[in-house]
Amino acid sequence: MNAEIIAVGSELLLGQIANTNAQFISEQLALLGINVYFHTVCGDNKGRLLNAIQNAESRADLLIFTGGLGPTKDDLTKETVAEALGRALVTDQEAMDSMLVYFRVTGREMTENNRKQALVIEGSHVLRNRQGMAPGMIAESNGHTYLLMPGVPSEMKPMFLDFARGYLAHRHTQHIQSRVLRFFGIGESQLETKILDLIDAQSNPTIAPLAKESEVTLRLTAKHENSAEAVKMLDRIEKQINQRVGRYLYGYGEQTLAEVVFRLLVNQQKTIAFAESLTGGMAAEWMTGLPGASSVLTGGVVCYTNTVKERVLKVPLSVLNGEGAVSGRCAEMIAASVRELCGSDLGVGFTGVAGPDKSEGKEVGTVYIGFADARGAKSYLFHFNGSRRKIRTQSVKTGYDLIRRYLCHLPVLEE
Repeated sequence: MNAEIIAVGSELLLGQIANTNAQFISEQLALLGINVYFHTVCGDNKGRLLNAIQNAESRADLLIFTGGLGPTKDDLTKETVAEALGRALVTDQEAMDSMLVYFRVTGREMTENNRKQALVIEGSHVLRNRQGMAPGMIAESNGHTYLLMPGVPSEMKPMFLDFARGYLAHRHTQHIQSRVLRFFGIGESQLETKILDLIDAQSNPTIAPLAKESEVTLRLTAKHENSAEAVKMLDRIEKQINQRVGRYLYGYGEQTLAEVVFRLLVNQQKTIAFAESLTGGMAAEWMTGLPGASSVLTGGVVCYTNTVKERVLKVPLSVLNGEGAVSGRCAEMIAASVRELCGSDLGVGFTGVAGPDKSEGKEVGTVYIGFADARGAKSYLFHFNGSRRKIRTQSVKTGYDLIRRYLCHLPVLEE
């Protein structure tokens, strides 16, 4: 079964509200194994909606409409769908009785146009609206299924979950399983090149790359009548991917590098401290944003000026005036010093040039990350590009990846 979601409402086209309904419905349909190939947004215009229906019928079995079921003149979805199907609109008495009770209890006047909300397409399966007035409906015609629901998310979501989902599940038994793999340290084009033959050969499971800020994800999707078999299909394709690019894989789903590192520190009962010049406290902020961070983060120092580097972290003036604050030696010293100062097992130091201008003769994007443990300190040089914010963010992510690799006994990805 292939579906198309048609959101009706000029306010969507004007950008007054976001089409969150389509996102929610797509997620729910994926769980049912129903493909969604198109999202359509149509204004409150009968002619354009009829055209959208005709287009959707040519490429989808299931047409899902949200919006346009209200009492006003511009609410015309069910009227237009009924016309397209050659059916009449009839009053659903249960919906009408519910409205009459509502207006009587609230003491409000029920205007004539409110009665419009109780109309449904003749012969349709009515979906009760427990959060509002206008019922939804499902109509079948010429091999197509038409699902109409309110546009208000607080009404649409429970209607779908309580009624529409079960109806669709009975008609479609295929299960879909998805898994998101998260990678760091490899670009989207490089990742695709390494698994291109797997992508070219895909049919089921499918492999979909997606680039995010300084990261890449792969969404694996498998379909099968048996959900356990779909999971096994994902396991097999993931194993093949791991053989190619497994050294860049750090997590799954919505996991972040900070979350992965936090869990590793907790499991290994290790603590950490940050010395941050370039990143200005961002690394510590990411860690303290996680519940239980106090069990692993002992402290940190924002050493943005040379004065703080010298007085607090004891970096000699000979280093600052010689090799410079933006140097491997300085990164090593602030990492080791913050580790000792905060009494942690590990220390990480960030120093570099975020821009927009050069510093100490070094180009924008030059970054040194120092890492210290009980055995000593080492620094790593990186060259990033982009905006000031992007360089700082990429620096913190790279620092967290260094920590992850240390804790997992993996080789560091150096330039």
